Order: sequence, then C-alpha cells, then structure tokens
Amino acid sequence: MNPLEGKVALITGANRGIGRGVATCLAEDGADVLVNYRTHQQEAQEVVEAIIGMRRRALAWQADVGDRAQVEDMVKSAVNHFGKLDIAVANAAYSVRQAVVEAKWEDVQRVVNVSQFGVFHTCQFAARQMVEQGGGGKIIVISSIHAELPVARSAAYNMAKAAVNHLVATMANELARHHINVNAINPGWIDTPGERQFATEEEIRRGALRIPWGRLGTPRDIGRTVAFLASEHADYITGSCIRVDGGFMPGLTLPDGAP
Repeated sequence: MNPLEGKVALITGANRGIGRGVATCLAEDGADVLVNYRTHQQEAQEVVEAIIGMRRRALAWQADVGDRAQVEDMVKSAVNHFGKLDIAVANAAYSVRQAVVEAKWEDVQRVVNVSQFGVFHTCQFAARQMVEQGGGGKIIVISSIHAELPVARSAAYNMAKAAVNHLVATMANELARHHINVNAINPGWIDTPGERQFATEEEIRRGALRIPWGRLGTPRDIGRTVAFLASEHADYITGSCIRVDGGFMPGLTLPDGAP
C-alpha cells in the first residue's frame, strides 16, 4: 500500500517549480491533490492530468494566496470536492529583488502579502479544518535558506521566510494536542523556472558548481522530502525545519586570505 493512500493534499503554487514537484511526488505516494495556481492555468491542468494518469484524483483551483477570502474558499472547496483535508503544503511565494534603500513599498507589501501572510492564511484555514474533522493532519511550509542567510536585495523575502519559520514552530506547539504535525523545509538553490528571472543559464551553471553536492536542487528533491514529512514515518517530527540544499549552507566559506 502506498504511504499516502487515501489522503487528500492541498498544495499552493503547484502549477510549476517546487509546487509541481511536490504535487507529483505526493500523488506517486497515493494522495489525491488540489493543485492551486494563480496564473498559468494550462500548466496547472498539465499537473492535474499527470496526477490523473497515476490514477489519483486531482483538481486545479485558481486562488491568490495573498487574498484571505480566496484561500478560505479554496480550503472549503477542497473539502467539498474530496471530502476532507489531510495534508496542506504552503508553497506559493513571491519575490522582488531590490536593495532596501531603493525598494518600492508596493513591491515590499506584495512580497510579504504572498510569502508571509499567504502562508498564514493557508496554514490557519487548513489547521481549522483538520482540528474540526479530527484524526490529525500534516502542514508543511516551503520556506527558504533566505530565512537563515541575509541575501542582499531580498530583504522583504528574507524577513517573510524568517517569519513563516517562526509561525511553523508556534503552530507546532499549539496543534500537537490535535496530532497535527507542522514542519518547514528550507530549500537551497533549486532549479526552477523562477530562477531564470534572476540569473542567466551560464550564471546558474557556474553557481551549481560551487554547491558541495555539485548541482542545483530539483523540485523532486523537495517533493520527496515533503512526501516523507506527510507520511506516518514522520509522525514524531513537528516544529522542525529541514534544510534541503545539497550542503549549500555548510559549504559557505570566507574569501581566500580571510582570517
């Protein structure tokens, strides 16, 4: 029997990149999946069709996670369609690269609204449903090594990711009595379509060689970690943050000649 057989998962930002990898990995392990997207409907439908091809149920659902009412409606719709909700993965995020002194306030607000408050909305409404239906549940937040590393020109994103990691610890504390596990994953440099907004193919290739593991991570690397945390094998893990970065953070070194 597949480890997630009979489980229902909701994944935000699941039409591409890490979210897509998570959706397909959970379906491989037996879960039915609500595939959330904000734009790129065709990509979301491709994910749905791939999951149906695995003989799992799937539904594409358009919602902007920065809009609280839309998130509430999405969770209710998932339950109406599938009958329950067992796993919620808060993956959707947004980033604008700007130095603090140059940052446009509307960009900062949008980053925080999606990458921090969108996670809060998703986790809160999922948790409410899981508490109401009983039987426990799994909530997993896709954070980032940006929560640990003060990457220049990413202040809004950095602080949003640091905040959601603390949210995970808080919710884990509050929900343990309901046997709802709440954990975070800090991906490192992952090869996704979004990376092409900030780096050229050559920069990505050269950057990958500096990672101790010798390559960028893949959406599937994150998806398999999510699948583990969503399974019964991780039932005693809660309030944790797992770094999946190929040794990126441990491999950081001082420049040559530095003390």
